[in-house]
Formats: sequence, C-alpha cells, structure tokens
Amino acid sequence: MLTKTIKDQNKFQKDSTIGSYWITTFGCQMNKADSERMAGTLEKMGYTKADDELKADLVLYNTCTIRDNAEQKVYSFLGRQAKRKHKIPSLKLVVAGCLAQQEGESLLRRVPELDLVMGPQHVNNLENLLGKVDSGNQVAATEETFISEDITNARRESSICGWVNIIYGCNERCSYCVVPSVRGKEQSRYPNAIKSEIQKLANDNFKEITLLGQNIDAYGRDLPGTTKEGRKENTLTDLLYYIHDVEGIRRIRFATSHPRYFSKRLIQACYELDKVCEHFHIPFQSGNNEILKLMARGYTIDKYKRIIENIRSLMPNASITADAIVAFPGESEEQYRDTLKLISDIGFDQVMTAAYSPRPNTPAALWHNQISEEVKKERLKEINELVETTSKQRNARYLDSIESVLIEGFNPKNSSQIMGRTRTNRLTFVEIPKNIKFNFSLGDEIDVKINEARPFSLTGILCL
Repeated sequence: MLTKTIKDQNKFQKDSTIGSYWITTFGCQMNKADSERMAGTLEKMGYTKADDELKADLVLYNTCTIRDNAEQKVYSFLGRQAKRKHKIPSLKLVVAGCLAQQEGESLLRRVPELDLVMGPQHVNNLENLLGKVDSGNQVAATEETFISEDITNARRESSICGWVNIIYGCNERCSYCVVPSVRGKEQSRYPNAIKSEIQKLANDNFKEITLLGQNIDAYGRDLPGTTKEGRKENTLTDLLYYIHDVEGIRRIRFATSHPRYFSKRLIQACYELDKVCEHFHIPFQSGNNEILKLMARGYTIDKYKRIIENIRSLMPNASITADAIVAFPGESEEQYRDTLKLISDIGFDQVMTAAYSPRPNTPAALWHNQISEEVKKERLKEINELVETTSKQRNARYLDSIESVLIEGFNPKNSSQIMGRTRTNRLTFVEIPKNIKFNFSLGDEIDVKINEARPFSLTGILCL
C-alpha cells in the first residue's frame, strides 16, 4: 500500500464532521455487490446517502476496466468532481474497483485531487483507508491481500433480492481479459460464512439470492478437502445443496459460469433443487474454435453445445443467456459468421454483446491483426439485431403461459404496473387490477398469465 503525505495541507484540508456520500457503480454484478458493502461501511461510519452527486461530501466511483469507454466515462466524472474539490477542499474523492487496481499510483498522478485509490480486494478495509485519508494522506491500496470476511451489513439496493459473493478473483488467463490482473487470484469463501450471510438475508426478509463470482463454477478448488471419489470436497454443486435449506429464501441464482467447469453434476443439482432457478448465464464469447483457442478459453463449441443439451434435457424451458465478443484480433468474416450461426442454432434468451476492446496488460492488445473500428461497428450492429430477433422468438414461448413472478417493485415508467421476474429471469410487468381489491407486498410471488412478449421483457395479467 502506498501512503503519500500531502504537503499542501490547505488544499487537502479535511472536514472533521461526517457528511453525505455518493457511490456510482460501473460494470458487473460483482461491482454492484462491492458497492453495497462499501455503502454499508460508510453508513456504519456515520455517513448518510446524498440526494445529489454534486452535493455529496464523499464521492466514490466503483470502476470497471473491461471496456475503454467505461474508463473514459470515469475520467469524465472525475474531472467534474476535481473542479468541485478546488472550491471545497474537504470533499473526499475515492476511486475503487478494477480501474483503480489497474492504474494504481499513476491514477493519483493523473488526478491529484483524488484522496484514495483502492483495488477490489480492499473493499472490506474501506474504513481504515479513509482513516489514513483523514490523517492527511493520499492513499493507493492496490497490493495483493487476503480478503477477510466482512462483518459490515451491506446497504442493499433491493430489499428483496441480494447479491452474495462466494468467490473473488479469477485464475483464468483469457487473452483479452484484464480481470485476473485487477481482481487477483481466486479466493473462495468458506461455506459456513456464505450460509451465515444468506441466513442473515433471510432474517431480513430477502426472498432471492444471487451467488456471485467472476468464475463461479470454479468455486472451492482453492479450499482444502478431497472426497473419497477424488474430487474437491467443496464445489458450487455442494454449496447449492448446503445452502438450499435456508428458510425464507425462495429463489437461488448464480453467475457468471465458465464452460470449462460447468459439469453434469452441477446441472443435476440445479434440476433437483427446487429453489435453484432455471436460468443459466454461460458466456461462449465466440462461435469459432480457432478464435476460442486464440482467446485461451479452454473449450470447444462442441463442448459448449453439449452443456446446453444437458441443461435442456432436464429443463427444456430453461433460460440460457451468454456473452459474445465480435471483431477479436484476426477474426475473419467466416469466423464471425460462426458466432451468428451459434446464436441461431442454440436460440439464446439473451446475449450480451461487445466489440473487442484492447485492454492493458493483456496479450491480445499487443497483436498486430487488430480489426478496424468500422468493421467492429458493422459486426456489433448485425449481431445485436440477431440477438433481438432471437430473444423475441424465445420469448414467444411464454405467451398464454402462467408464470410465477416475484414482485420487486413498481414499474418506474408506469405506476399502474408492478414488476418482477420469472424464475427464468425474464422481467415481467403486471397491471394492477382496478376493479377488485388486490393486496400485495414486495417479495410476494404471484401467478401471471403472459399476454405480451417483447425481446427483453413480458407483460401479463394477474391470475385471480
């Protein structure tokens, strides 16, 4: 950890009173979960959530570095806050997350108004790091560290659905991905600690949990213990059985999976355990084996297809979602067409797409066969059109069916509707009956007859 004493005390004078905070989160679900934990820490310290980013006493950006445009957006936000700090020296500016880990001390030089730069592995140490800031220091906390259990209650953005980290970091070395260098090595939490957190959520009336990990089906391979059959004693499959009996939790999800570790045993567990939802997010990234090899993904398209076949053999209506990258260095038109073909052949419920973006400290960023921005835009536009068409076709299976929807709140665009998700994670809007008495609470599960299917959401009527 770097701690640099500020010489210009007037410029960085600190206000001794605890004030308001604002957190902006960029990127993945892991970042969202980290932000909830940091918000919990700040409120434990005495901060209150601000109503306006430009009026907060402490501003924290929890950053992503997967795409260059996410980085540039952060720098734009920081420029605005730096101007504020020149007028209000007591303002605390914090950058957390993957960009912070990637840039480290250099971020302090680029934006000298910053007080704290901290990698994702230091989330649980936020209070101590802010203590160093209050002592008149500028701090960069990016060194590798063991992530200790966090006893702070996260400030959950939802009162119904909660994120639960079960494994930090990633040991994969995909040639395009910066995650291992910014989130560190895999570190699995012990099952009892995970179950304790889930029990706490259940006691607080949460109804759904999503287990999170950058590479979630690799869970447990760093933990001790081997079964008599020779496999690891703690796996994602074993964890699902272990946590399934927590009373009050009705739905269990997990993300993000890696095809390399998605086993038949895991699929069987998802089928047997009634709380585990029939929704699987398994990125394929490319539909071409040569590109997958260049990406260092560790599987073939045939293996990926077998995983989907095994899921659908037990759960025919399961929702399958994925991630895909187009215009990877050297990707030919024919190889790109293989990705389109895979989407059509499998019929994904949704695919999160992106054009390849060179990232620092990744092998692919140094290759000389980069694809032009014009081709990237063309391919991204075409694949997005296909994804929308395929998603709408898949959603047609819901028409006239009755789905169980967990109520999460009101439709922010239409107060006459409530909204929630099916077990397959499809966002669903439901008109509130006007002519009959309908009492409901957040977290209730209601039966809904689907009468409209769009590419990425559904609408239905309440079954009375």
